[in-house]
Amino acid sequence: MGYLGNQLATLVTGVFTVALAIVWFWFLEWTPLLNFVFIMAIPITAFLTFTCWISQRSADYMHSHVPPHTAEEHSQESMQVVKITTQGNQVDLVEIKQVQSELSLELNNLKDSVKLKDDEIERLNQQIANLETRVQIESLKTELANLKMLSTKRKNSK
Repeated sequence: MGYLGNQLATLVTGVFTVALAIVWFWFLEWTPLLNFVFIMAIPITAFLTFTCWISQRSADYMHSHVPPHTAEEHSQESMQVVKITTQGNQVDLVEIKQVQSELSLELNNLKDSVKLKDDEIERLNQQIANLETRVQIESLKTELANLKMLSTKRKNSK
């Protein structure tokens, strides 16, 4: 988090708006052209101030802006044992790591079994393709035999 909670731009444009207003009221008797310039400049800078403020609020909300930790706080936090309370049960960080390692082991086993299943499916698809080819070859042989038989009948009948 920067100076003034990241609202430095808002503060600067707000101070500029107030300064313009003070100068305008101080020199109110100047020329009408200068009066028009101040009438235009003050609302514009006020709008810029509002825009800076709302955009910084939005950025803080979107990034959940939290102040950075010092190195000492970070090292102290990492040394502590984290305890999570869920429905009255407390879970240590060590238990979480143990469950995480067990789950990753199960996930690896599942990945291996899925890979084996995929290999088996690929092998079966290859066998199906081979069988289809054999069936086509046999049907072609049968058709060829029928054509030979018809041709010999025609030769014999002539």
